[in-house]
Amino acid sequence: MAEMAATENRSEVRMTTGRPKMPKDYGVPADDKGLLPWSHAQERLERSPVYWIVTARPDGRPHVSPVWGVWLDGMLYFDGSPETRRSRNLKANPFVAVHLESGGDGTDVVILEGEAREMGPPGRELASRVSAAYSAKYKANGYEPGPETWDQGGLYVVEPRSVIAWTQFPTTATRWAFERPG
Repeated sequence: MAEMAATENRSEVRMTTGRPKMPKDYGVPADDKGLLPWSHAQERLERSPVYWIVTARPDGRPHVSPVWGVWLDGMLYFDGSPETRRSRNLKANPFVAVHLESGGDGTDVVILEGEAREMGPPGRELASRVSAAYSAKYKANGYEPGPETWDQGGLYVVEPRSVIAWTQFPTTATRWAFERPG
């Protein structure tokens, strides 16, 4: 398993790269030949127009919703009303799975698992960076939030614990695991 340290969001993050754990009959190679570079997953996370957020209801039933968001500093930011089912689920259980669209054929898959939290009002510098990223990405759709958009809350951040991706299953199946200090 390849290892590297990366600095994201001003804190040291340890990222390890290897194969996802799957049943042997799935054919995932045991060696590192064919692993995807992190840049592949990062590019997909940056440019994806829609992120499918999977949460769990208090009774354990799954809930999925498509959201707009931005990948910035190694984390996914998305917004929404605290009254949504998704937001209410996150208050009870912060663990999420995020799936990107893959053209309908499952050949360019990126799945992120992590922990989401509502940020409260972000600092002005971060709010400016997030709003600029949203505006650059969704201006054509009429969404250009200003830095003050989240002064009353409603901005969420997902810190990844793992990302799994492939472009040719099973030969390129790759898993990145993230450890943050603390």
